[in-house]
Amino acid sequence: MSMESVVQIRMDTEMKNAAEELYKELGTSFAEAVRMFAKKSIDEQAMPFSVKKIKSHKAYGSLSKYANKKIASEERDIIAKAMVEKYVKNN
Repeated sequence: MSMESVVQIRMDTEMKNAAEELYKELGTSFAEAVRMFAKKSIDEQAMPFSVKKIKSHKAYGSLSKYANKKIASEERDIIAKAMVEKYVKNN
C-alpha cells in the first residue's frame, strides 16, 4: 500500500473558487485535477503543456501572466534557502 502526502498551495481565493467550479462542471475535483496534472507531468517527464521563455529569465516564462509574482518570489527564496541548508551547510 502506498503512502499519501498532503500538498498545500497558496492562491487567490477567487481563482481557487473558479477552478473548483470549473472542475466540478468537468465532472472532477480541483484536487483530482492537480493529481492528473502531476501524473501527466511524470508520464511525459515535462509539463503537460508548452512552456516557453519570453522576454524574461523567469522559469515560468510564457505562463507568467498566470503566476502570482509575490508568491513565486517567496517560494524561490524558500527553495534557495532549503538548497543552501541541504547542500552547503551539510557539507
